[in-house]
Amino acid sequence: MEINREFLSPCGLYCGVCAILIAHRDNNTKFKERLVKLYQGGLGKGTLPGSQGLTVDDIKCDGCLSGNRFMHCQQCEIRACAQAKGYAGCHECADFPCPHIDNFSMTVGKKVILRSIPYIRQAGVEQWARDEEARYLCPNCGNRLFRGAGRCNQCKAEVDLD
Repeated sequence: MEINREFLSPCGLYCGVCAILIAHRDNNTKFKERLVKLYQGGLGKGTLPGSQGLTVDDIKCDGCLSGNRFMHCQQCEIRACAQAKGYAGCHECADFPCPHIDNFSMTVGKKVILRSIPYIRQAGVEQWARDEEARYLCPNCGNRLFRGAGRCNQCKAEVDLD
């Protein structure tokens, strides 16, 4: 597997399984509409700060380290902190977990960060990326899923992969 370096986010949220990136890559308008509702709190998941004016056109990203980042990723304090310290990511920082992680606004994301960073330290960035790609497959049918998915969109099996 060729690893896209732009997907190697400093925080440990592998971009290759991000719903925003997948919806943008696939130009899936229906998925983008659901993501807008999710980020605005319309699916009972809470509102991500600053998402009140979010539109389907805002659902676009090519990865955390790309030049085309989702609006919230553009303002990411975690990425800015790692870059300011000259780190590739939080796995290189002795202060992990820090207040940036403790105050991360998305529950699933925080859970994954807390799982990923220790694993990256142990296995390395490339192994982590390969394992994240493999992790987000439906155990029932093998369909590719995104981080945070609760049900496979192919076979409808309930999943908990995060």
